[in-house]
Order: sequence, then structure tokens, then C-alpha cells
Amino acid sequence: MTTEILRYTAFSDNPEGGNPAGIVLDASGLSDADRLEIAAELGYSESAFLTAPPAGLGEPGRAYTLRFFSPKAEVPFCGHATVATAVALAERHGPGAFTFATRAGTVPVEVAAAEDGTLSATLTSVEPYVADAEELDRALAALHWSADQLDPALPPRFAYAGARHLVLAAATRERLADLDYDFTALTEYMTAHDLTTVQLVWRESGTVFHVRDPFPVGGVVEDPATGAAAAAFGAYLRDLGLAGPGTLTLHQGEDMGRPGVLRVELRDGDPRVRVSGTAVRL
Repeated sequence: MTTEILRYTAFSDNPEGGNPAGIVLDASGLSDADRLEIAAELGYSESAFLTAPPAGLGEPGRAYTLRFFSPKAEVPFCGHATVATAVALAERHGPGAFTFATRAGTVPVEVAAAEDGTLSATLTSVEPYVADAEELDRALAALHWSADQLDPALPPRFAYAGARHLVLAAATRERLADLDYDFTALTEYMTAHDLTTVQLVWRESGTVFHVRDPFPVGGVVEDPATGAAAAAFGAYLRDLGLAGPGTLTLHQGEDMGRPGVLRVELRDGDPRVRVSGTAVRL
């Protein structure tokens, strides 16, 4: 194809870190099959495709329809590709506010420039929800985890902030570091419960967490930095009363050799979750 494809990594200011995403700034001539083919050829966990916005969403150059495709299927929302896309647009149109119409809903993003010129983006999620996890034994078996390896202070839940995730907390950093799961079994479990990733976490402190995200339903063993799951995790902690207004720091990708940092902000009086990070072109 002659379509121009940009490549950025999100949640890192180093091309060797974070989560890569493909970005097509003008996907108006592409069918869904074309988009899936591009995503599969790139092999990133997700790629982003922009087209014209719905009427009334925002001014030209600042508002778009944004869709996301993994190598296997379309996903309703992807945080890292949203951050990467917003930074790519800010490099062309200047920092400031952007608005994206996604399958999950409208997602506003604010891009700011640091004194050294580094651009960072803050997305605001759709309204989240948290629900009891189902068939937990099945999930643990697929992951090759046991119930006694979980952190009892962080109970398993399904959490949503644009995409749905299972949140599981490891009792030790060593348990989190040892990721060796049954790809087929976890795919089947996730498909049955409409999950995009499994958000595996270890709590370093009340505001600092290390996370990993298996993504077999997207054809990817592990996602290096997962903005949608970070937003869902912020909602999860607030729902449990373990986080109030303030900022959380999530470290992801370290065990893959692609370290990234995600900032999660919870605000008083607003159920939505904000996720921030840098992005750079590859």
C-alpha cells in the first residue's frame, strides 16, 4: 500500500522504551480490511487510523474520528495509540487540545510541551465502571498462577475505562516478573468475558505500581505500555477506596526491555480517569 504510516512509541521519551504504535493520519481511503492488514504487517499491539470527525465535534485539525486495530481485530479504545497520535498531531498543528471520537466514546486529549520541547499528552477516559471478576479459577489456571500468589489487599475485578480488563494483583514482584501463560486458554477466557488485556500489577507503594498486560486476544503476547488498562486501574483503585484525588505512577515494560512510565490522575468530583505520557517518533 502507498498509505503513509507513522511509527511512534508512547509512554517513553526514548525510542527504545514504551509501546510502539502505527499511525495513519488520513485513513479515509482505507477499508476495515486494509486497516487490519496494516496493523498485522506492523505487528504492534495496536495501530491508529484517523478520519474526519462527526459533525460538531470540534474545529478542523483539532477533532477526528479515531479507530484502533490490533494484528487480529479492531479494539474499542487504545490509550498508548491515542497518546502517540495526539503527539504526532501536535508536532504538525501545535500543542493544545484535541478531541477524538472513538468506539468507546469521546476522548479529549491535551498536549503540552516541556521547556526542552518534549511533548506529553493527557487523555481523559470515558466514564469507567468496576465489576466483580468472574471465573477467576479459570483465569489463574491460564496464567499458571495460584490464589495464594495474589495480594489480598487488591482483590480481582473487571475494570473498564474505554476497554474492559481483568485486574489481578501479585503478592510479590517476582510473581509479576515470571510471565509464562497458556496463550490459547487465556485467549478463550478473555474472549468469553470481553476483555482487552489482563492488567497484572504489583504494588510498590500506595501510589507506585508495576504492571504487565498480556494481550493474546490481539495476537500479542504482552503489551509494553497500556493506557486503557492504566485508566481502568485508576478507576479500580478509586472504587476500592485505595486511591483518592491525586496522581499514581505505573511502571510498565521493564520486564520486556521496553521501560515506560504512565501517570494516572484521579480528580475529585469527576469519575473519569486521566492518563499522561510522552511519545516520540521512531
